[in-house]
This record gives sequence, structure tokens and C-alpha cells, in this order.
Amino acid sequence: MKLFTASRVGGRYEHTDFPPTETILQKRSQKGTDHIWEGRPKWRATDLHQAAQAGHITLHVTALDINGAYLAALKTWLPIGRLTHTRHTTHDPKRAGLHHITPPPWTITDLPSPLGARQQPGPLWITEPTLRLLLRCAGQGLCEAPVIHESWTSGASEGLLEKLRRALAEGRKAAIEDQDDLTLDYIKAMYSKFVSTIGESTANREIRRPDWMHIIRSQAFANLWMKAYKAHAAGLTVVEMSGTDELHIAGDWQSVFAYGRDLSQVKPKHTYSLGGHEA
Repeated sequence: MKLFTASRVGGRYEHTDFPPTETILQKRSQKGTDHIWEGRPKWRATDLHQAAQAGHITLHVTALDINGAYLAALKTWLPIGRLTHTRHTTHDPKRAGLHHITPPPWTITDLPSPLGARQQPGPLWITEPTLRLLLRCAGQGLCEAPVIHESWTSGASEGLLEKLRRALAEGRKAAIEDQDDLTLDYIKAMYSKFVSTIGESTANREIRRPDWMHIIRSQAFANLWMKAYKAHAAGLTVVEMSGTDELHIAGDWQSVFAYGRDLSQVKPKHTYSLGGHEA
């Protein structure tokens, strides 16, 4: 938090640290969750797995690790001040927050839904990155546009955490170059804890922005989805996607993604084979 505070010195906007917590951001029970769906993915290409189990196909799969997923997600549109309620049915790109929508059907079977692992149909509350991703998909003809019913938003900036992100990214890069695993682990713990405690956590009494927490997490999931889409568009087979940083690909993934430990690169976790030849 000291690094975050230092990064805001001379910033263009004065953000609000303790805005009122709207009902949709309040936990429904002491150990429960609030109303926000972050779009966490947990997806497998069911048809591929069934064909592999039946022995009809063989796929050589690489499980890719996305470097610094939460660190990269600090670059996202965040609401600056207190969230205000509107019933506008169109999206204002200069504002950010939380949106109550009816999502469009997702009919593409070889690519996961931008909504992640949600099974329950009907309207839901989503964050800014998920809405922007759905609108992007609609613009590319992958689905219909979501129906927006109401929103809680504020004037927004994509640069609120940019100085913090750059400082951590530079420290991470230096630690990798120096082969300093201790510092690397410390930096990872810094940004991971920042994201996990800026909501309603008692471990951080300097800020309470559950909307930021949800938005940053959702941005990490949206970034992962975009990598899956990039692989799919390049003709690779997306086999599985889960968490914030795991993408399973069949095909020449190095023709699409650069190998390495930088934030713009990926590295393989392991490889495996699915299925076998028909008898």
C-alpha cells in the first residue's frame, strides 16, 4: 500500500479510498459472497475429450502458464470515485463499474464463453472487463450484444494503477535477470495480496474498494480469454482453460506466443497426450 500511495503522487485523478459499499457488493452471509460474477473460467473442450476417450483422435497438448496474470490485470478501467446508479441500456466507455445484464447465448463449442464457468441462466451482475469483452465479441460477430439493464459506475481511468504496475513489472524483470527468486516471490506476493485485500479484507485498513478487486480479477480472466481467442484465430486447438493463468493448447503454440518469463510471454508447464488411434 505504501508503494501504491507513492505511485499516486501527482496523479491526474483523486480516487476514493472508502466509498459507500453498495448492496450488490455486500456479502450475503458472513462467509458468503456478494452478487458479482467475475467470469472465472473452468472450461474443457468436451467434444475433443470425448473423441479422444473413444480413441478417434490423438492430440499433443501443451499446458501454458501465463506470466504475471494479476500484475498485467492492474492495467484496467477502474472507477475513480463513488459508484452511482443508472438505468442506461448503452455502455459509456468513459465510465466503469458493475453492470446488470442478460448475457447473450454462447454457441461456439470450441472456444470458452467470456462469462467463464457460469451454469445458471438469466440476468447477472458483471464487472467492466467482462462487459467490454462481451461487447468486443459481439462486434466481431461471435455472439449477440448483452442486454444492459442497470449499472453502478463512476468516471474511470485505465491508468490509476499504471505507475504501480510499472514499478512492480520493472522489479520483477530485474529479479528474473538477476536470478533472484526470493525477490521475485516477494513481488508476486505484493501484487497478489494487493488484489486480494483491497476489498472487504480486515488485513488492509487503508482502502476498501471491492469493486476494484472484482474488476482486476475479471480483467485477468478476460486477458486469459483473449489469449485463448488469439490461439483459436490462429488455427490452434484450445483444449482447456482454467484459473487466471492456465491455457491448454494443441498445435504449434510458439508460432503464436513468445516463449519466456516476461509479462508479454508464456512458458509451458507440462505436455501430455489426449486419446489414441482408432482400432
